[in-house]
Amino acid sequence: MGSINRAGWLRTAAAGASLLGFATAYGTTAYGAAKPLLLPKLRSSSVLIVDQSDSSVLYSRRADVAAPIASITKLMTSLVVLDARQPLDQPITITEAETDLPRGGASRLTVGTVLTRGDLMHLALMSSENRAAHALGVSYPGGVPALVKAMNLKAAALGMTTAHFVDPTGLSSENVASPEDLSKLVLAASRSPHIREYSTDPSYTVLVRRHPVEFHNTDNLVTSPDWNIIVQKTGYIAEAGKCLVMEAVIQGRNVVIVLLDSAGRLTRVADAKRVKTWMEAAAHTVQVSMR
Repeated sequence: MGSINRAGWLRTAAAGASLLGFATAYGTTAYGAAKPLLLPKLRSSSVLIVDQSDSSVLYSRRADVAAPIASITKLMTSLVVLDARQPLDQPITITEAETDLPRGGASRLTVGTVLTRGDLMHLALMSSENRAAHALGVSYPGGVPALVKAMNLKAAALGMTTAHFVDPTGLSSENVASPEDLSKLVLAASRSPHIREYSTDPSYTVLVRRHPVEFHNTDNLVTSPDWNIIVQKTGYIAEAGKCLVMEAVIQGRNVVIVLLDSAGRLTRVADAKRVKTWMEAAAHTVQVSMR
């Protein structure tokens, strides 16, 4: 993605700013009177919104501070597994090791369930299945310790200077990264066709001991016709709060949105919607002012 331009959204149109930047800085009404567009009132504790086309920052709050990232971790887990070129059609068995996860919660993947590596990655990304993510680690060459080492090496290669991983699921609060670093992870994940497909699939059915079991996406925005989401991942543990990262096309622009520690069960989705509404209003303001 290159270096993030923190002042990008404040640049003038004369200096080559995007239409969004022009609207944010100069917002005008349909009658031509100056009326600055207000920044969206977001309730997430840490926020970063980046226009991928020029790496300009449209909104930033505590974006350089590392924080627990919960199941956003699974994007990195999947990247590293794909880097290892392990066969996605290889069968993997859910074992007792997957039932011994810290605060892993309930899972419908019972011990003895056999799924392909691709199925496990699909469920880990789409429905944030912790047993699926852990099984990916167990089946990695060298097991979970080797996978975690590879995750940290990958983070360094991506320039994620605040990131640190200790497990493949995100259940540990020691898995941390700043929003700036997570924007780099999102862009790396968006370059993988498998991660794009799996993370945005609304639902997926697998056989659990010969019985079909349907799983659903933890992000209901993927089912909305108003959204064009390229890649996404939700996350939650108590220390991280509700989290959401995504790359989406808004007003024809590829935008990375990082929302960490959102207050309330629905706030991360509501914040994402507020970002989209804000950008649409900005684009509309520019269109009106240029008539």
